[in-house]
Amino acid sequence: MRYALISDIHSNLAAFQAVLDDVGQVDEFWCLGDVVGYGPDPNDCIDLLRSLPHLCLAGNHDWGSIGQVELGYFNADARAACLWTARQLTPAHRQYLQELPLTLERDRFTLAHGSPRNPIWEYVITASVAKSNLAHFSTQFCLVGHSHLPLIFQEPDKDKGNPNLCRLVDYAIGEPLPLGEARRIFNPGSVGQPRDGDARASYAILDTDNETIEYRRVAYPIERTQQRMQAAGLPSKLIARLSFGM
Repeated sequence: MRYALISDIHSNLAAFQAVLDDVGQVDEFWCLGDVVGYGPDPNDCIDLLRSLPHLCLAGNHDWGSIGQVELGYFNADARAACLWTARQLTPAHRQYLQELPLTLERDRFTLAHGSPRNPIWEYVITASVAKSNLAHFSTQFCLVGHSHLPLIFQEPDKDKGNPNLCRLVDYAIGEPLPLGEARRIFNPGSVGQPRDGDARASYAILDTDNETIEYRRVAYPIERTQQRMQAAGLPSKLIARLSFGM
């Protein structure tokens, strides 16, 4: 089976469409949450996702936009975007977000937005946090989003390095990487708001027949999203950061 791993679309329709144009043939899309928030096209992004064979998790911005979490946890710009998104969502789109699960298991994969330990809020961006989360999923692999950083953490090798910390796994964009025998946590990065210094949309292809994962980047018309954000009156910092992938 072949799956497209996507996360943190954040209402960026132009980026989402560019990813779909690049994906090719897949059996299913696995979306790790935050379909909405930040960007200008929440309803259209939900509609496009729902038109695909997919599963999807709840993210903090999905919940923030429908009143499921306290907006005081968000910074000022994120809070403003959640409030704007809440005003745009139709009842049907709101219901879709309300019904999203926090975690899912598919064969050898546990899926969560933030982390298996704290699916809504925790960022898995350090070796110590990755190590702590190994006890919170029983499958071989875990897929997370939330940080907007494309990363791979591997369980500690007791014969090498620090047995108390996970290690980062190197990968090359566009080259399939063996899933491996060790337990790993994968983050495919963000479709709609990358934060690793690369403004291109980020996602991954999981091929369970060939036991590989391939990280990909796709350019998209950033200015189109920025123009729509400006017209919507969304915060200027959110508009500017798309140009820099930060």
